[in-house]
Parts: sequence; C-alpha cells; structure tokens
Amino acid sequence: MSTIQRLGFDTIMQHLQELVIWRLRNPDLSFDEAPQLDRKALPDSLLKQLIIVLELDSAEIAILLLVMAPNLSPELLKFCVNQVYPDGGELPELGGIQGKNHRGILPTAETALFLIAGVNIEARVQSWPYFDKHSKLIANKIIQLEKPEKNEPKMSGALILDAEYTALLITGNIPEPELSIEFPASKIETQLTWDDLVLNAETRLEIRDLEIWLKHNETLQQKHDTTSRFKQGYRVLFHGPPGTGKTLTASLLGKYTDREVYRIDLSTVVSKYIGETEKNLAKLFDKAQYKNWILFFDEADAIFGKRTQVRDAHDKYANQEVSYLLQRLEEHPGLVILASNFKNNIDAAFTRRFQALVHFTPPEYEERLVLWQKALPKGFKFEKAIDLKTIAKTYDITGAHISNVMYYCCLQALDQNTQIITKDILLRALKREYKKEEKMF
Repeated sequence: MSTIQRLGFDTIMQHLQELVIWRLRNPDLSFDEAPQLDRKALPDSLLKQLIIVLELDSAEIAILLLVMAPNLSPELLKFCVNQVYPDGGELPELGGIQGKNHRGILPTAETALFLIAGVNIEARVQSWPYFDKHSKLIANKIIQLEKPEKNEPKMSGALILDAEYTALLITGNIPEPELSIEFPASKIETQLTWDDLVLNAETRLEIRDLEIWLKHNETLQQKHDTTSRFKQGYRVLFHGPPGTGKTLTASLLGKYTDREVYRIDLSTVVSKYIGETEKNLAKLFDKAQYKNWILFFDEADAIFGKRTQVRDAHDKYANQEVSYLLQRLEEHPGLVILASNFKNNIDAAFTRRFQALVHFTPPEYEERLVLWQKALPKGFKFEKAIDLKTIAKTYDITGAHISNVMYYCCLQALDQNTQIITKDILLRALKREYKKEEKMF
C-alpha cells in the first residue's frame, strides 16, 4: 500500500473532486445536498485529528481540502472544469488565479465560496465568516487569505495553506525554521547540563522559578481554570555582563522542559525603514504563537533602550515599534526572555511589564574556582605548578572567558603532542583574554 493511500490522501482528493463536479453541475443547490465525506472511513492521520480537535464542519473541511489540493493534485480543478464544460468557458463564479510557476488553478476565497455556497447570494453572505480572522482555520493559522490586488474584491485573494501545516499534514513533520528575513531567529541548543552552569544561589533560585512555571503553568490553566485570572505567558529580563550564563540558561531551560529555544537578535530585526520592524516581529510571533517555544531576545537594548522625546517622524515610529513589541510580548502565551548586558539601559516603564528580573552577576572567587575545575576537558591535566585557587583569586574573569582560555590551552597542548596544560600556556591564554577586553594583565 502506498504512503498516499495509507494516509487517505487519495480518498480526500477523490471526495474533493466529486464535490467540485457536483457544485459545477448544481450551482443553485444548498451545500446540505452536497456529497458528504465519510469521516469514519478516514484512516488515523493528522488530518483526521485536526478535523476532530477543531470540530470542523462540512464547509470547513471542504475549504481545507481545497487549499491542500495544489500540493496533492494540482490538476484537480482544471480536470473538474473539463469534465463539466468540455468546450471551456469563463466561469467567473469559480474564481481562482494562475501562479507564476504553478500550472494549475490556485484557489481563492471566491473558489471556496462557490464550492460551499454556489451562486446563492444569501448563502454566500452567510459564508463570509469562514474567511475572517476569527474563523477556526484562519485563527489557528492553518490557512491564510492573501490580500488581493489593489481595488480587487476581498474574496479574490488567494487562499493558501500555511507552509508548516502543509508539511505537517502531508509528511507528518514540521521542518525546523531557518534564519531568514521571514524568520529572524535561530535555534539554540546545548550539550551541557545544569551541573555545568555555575551561578550564585540567588540567581539559581530565580531560574528554578522559571523552570517551575514551564512545568506547571499548563496544568494550572487547564485543570484549575485560571486563564481569566492571570495573564498569559511569562516575561523575564536577564541582565548582566557578557559571558555570565544568560544564553546557556535559556538553552538549559529548553533542554530540561522539552521545549525548543529560539534566539532573536533584536539589533538585526530593527529596520531603518518605517513599518518594517513591526512586520519582521509579526512574522516571528505569528509563527511562534502555538509552538510552545521559548523566545530569547538578545541585545534587548536595541529596541527597549531609554526613550527620548519625540523630535521627528523617526522617533515617533521608533516608539510605535516599542509599543507593538510590548503588545505582542504581553499576548504571547509562552516564556519570553529578554537579555541585556546592562539593566540601566532598559527603560523602567518596560521592566515593570516583566514578571521577573534575573541578575547574572560576574562570578566571585568560589564560583570562579568551580568554573576552572569544571572547564578541563576529559583526558587533559594541569601541570602541578598550576594552583587553581590562586588562578581563581587573581584573575577576575567570567565563565565565557574561562572557556575561551581552556579551549586555547587544549589546542596549544595538542600542538605540542601532550595533554598537559602548562602554566606558561595558561598564562599566555589569560593574557590574550585580558588583551581582548583591553584590561591590564
């Protein structure tokens, strides 16, 4: 049995074909008289689950199958027209558009309206809610109605199946989004564990609070009906110098709560073109809305810096960008982490919107000692002349710096055909780090 047969695609495309031919032959009849899909005959699949979970009615199922057709049976609409009108014809009521590369008919909302309401004007008017933003298929980001050409009717816009739902319904998998203008974020992961993260006790306790929220918020909302009492989502600011564990903490929260973490560098999202920043952010939040992702906004200062008085149109639109981002942050149902090297760079009006502010302090002596002890890779050794306690007391550097130092030391040791880190190599590596930071060694 082929994959297509097993997933029931042949059954649903055959049903859609019968439905379209029936409508072309019976433009005046009510949709109640249309051929019905035998839902019980559908094999278990994501499509069947979607129909059940969203409680889709016959019209919604017809619309969903219609937007799937170009991906499964691109010739279907043309075939149906040729079956009923072998001599051809204009058929304006059918709608549809031609793509640049696609050779078949791409459905528009007019196509869907004709399918479910025919030419009955009252039935067509009653069917308009299927295409507004509150409809099940559009509100859940399954389909989208493209804006039509200027001065064209609203329903002449293309009706498109979301790219992720296309992959999910047809292959059963959603490919990971790649960093692009359309999706200005990249997935971050780590092979490290909580034991590798060295923080002071207070910071670790605050991180534990985030982990508790991630583990139990859904239960609290669903079993105890708290959605009307508490705001959705959780917003937190990570602040502290570079290299103190902000990004690693975000990665570990995702790893241990089985969530994907996406890092967004706000400095790359902010556009000099008016209105473009909102568009870039809208694409990101729309894609993340129902994914249960953790969103990690790095370089938050780029958009959440202290506001100045409005002096020109650029300042005005910059404030609008901030307001838009705040709105989307407060509406987002998941965990959103904003990171900044300096808390004072963030406007106090914004920090009041966060549920938590977590300070990542530079490591003290005890923490630096632990970091040095954990930094040595398996198989390598320090020579006896190295006293880690003295190193930890003398050199006030972060965990990221220590990691850089050890990486350099290991490479130098291997180049010398050994796995022993000498004091000379270690001091040379430390000097390099101090030089990078423009500090006296």
